[in-house]
Amino acid sequence: DRLAMRMHGIFVGELQALEGAGRSLWDFPDSPWEFKLNMARQCWDEARHVQIFEKLLEHVGGEVGMHAESTFLFEAACADDPALRVAGVNRALEGLACDVFRDNIEFAKQSGDELMEQSIDYVLADELTHVRFGSEWVAEFCKDDPERLAAAQEFRRDADRRFNFGGARSAQEGAAIPSAWEDRKFAGFTDEALEDLATLRG
Repeated sequence: DRLAMRMHGIFVGELQALEGAGRSLWDFPDSPWEFKLNMARQCWDEARHVQIFEKLLEHVGGEVGMHAESTFLFEAACADDPALRVAGVNRALEGLACDVFRDNIEFAKQSGDELMEQSIDYVLADELTHVRFGSEWVAEFCKDDPERLAAAQEFRRDADRRFNFGGARSAQEGAAIPSAWEDRKFAGFTDEALEDLATLRG
């Protein structure tokens, strides 16, 4: 039941991630072409993720609609500034997804569920790309603008705090959802950014 609840939650999260990337295309028409291309790529990825987690939900005996849905994830990451938007969506929420997916992959390995292991590993590869989009575009949008960068970083911290769940996500040994440090570094998080993240998670 807990596994089905998690798969359902991720399914809903992927729907909201799809909306978030699509809204970033719509909300910022004057943004650079390369940014729009990245957001369009992310929409395509998220649409596939929705399908994957719908099937994984069925794989573990669940069904869409078995749990209540909310817009908390989407609300936590929206902002009128594209720099803050990608800091919240791509750096924070997609980064948090990396933690959850790495944890799910390890669970699937231990339980011998190769279908789940391979499916989520496939999704994680996309998520790393999405986090990298955030890393690159926060830097680009905030180039030569330290105040905007500080605002983007604080917006990302706030989103991370909201999804810390009382320290359930943590770099500490034995955490309910361990922080996927190596994945985050691959996606563009610096050591300094990881240290800052660790202080938010207790």
